[in-house]
Amino acid sequence: MSDARPIGVFDSGVGGLTVIAALTRILPHEDIVYFGDTARVPYGTKSKETVTRFSVENIEFLMRKNVKLVIVACNTASSLSLDFLKRCFRVPILGVIDPGAKCAVSSTRNNRVGIIGTSATISSGAYDKAIKKINPRISVFGQSCPLFVPLAEEGWFNKSFTKDIAAFYLKPLKDRMIDTLILGCTHYPLMRDVIQAVMGKNVLLVDSAKEVAKEARIILDSSGLLKESHGVGRHCFFVSDEPGRFVKTARLFLRKRITCARKAV
Repeated sequence: MSDARPIGVFDSGVGGLTVIAALTRILPHEDIVYFGDTARVPYGTKSKETVTRFSVENIEFLMRKNVKLVIVACNTASSLSLDFLKRCFRVPILGVIDPGAKCAVSSTRNNRVGIIGTSATISSGAYDKAIKKINPRISVFGQSCPLFVPLAEEGWFNKSFTKDIAAFYLKPLKDRMIDTLILGCTHYPLMRDVIQAVMGKNVLLVDSAKEVAKEARIILDSSGLLKESHGVGRHCFFVSDEPGRFVKTARLFLRKRITCARKAV
């Protein structure tokens, strides 16, 4: 069986492009439709009700593009709204929480796992619940890192102040002697080098974007929804606000220029 319909991905802004980068590596033949809600970013400071309403509207847009699978690339929306979204739509919907949690559980050696993310993601306890559902003996420690998002979008990875900010945020997790750290925001893979330098080489970093792409492949394969093609998939990008800044920032995430971003109507 083969299904040529695209994969749908949405995020509150540009961070979900790390999921696109991972999908491109793991499912290079698949077509993808991306929606970034740039007019209403960030989601991390909004209520559960507001995030859920926005998420429903985002999926409704993707459904009009005839997608076969929806990936909720936003950690905040995955934390607060995923169960409701799965009840609302018939298309398979995959969030970034469970794949990252599974990888962390299978990777930790001392049963001490850290999570960094937005304030909403950390306070929701979604990663904690997902991890303890698999292995209740694991100790989980969360830390919000709100400045990582603007630093990533500016491309300020090697600035001295970036390293200082990372050291400040991550010190409580180092003090907890974690051996595994979940990058619980789709912006954070761009900060991987500085985070690794602060945490040390013995701490494994779990990239939720990579893990959700791997999970998407499993779901599509088991459901007979993979696209049978040897060509490179087409990627279409839509945003809810002016696409100029999105195109500029996307180069940091995808390491290539995109020209087809359009404002959703």
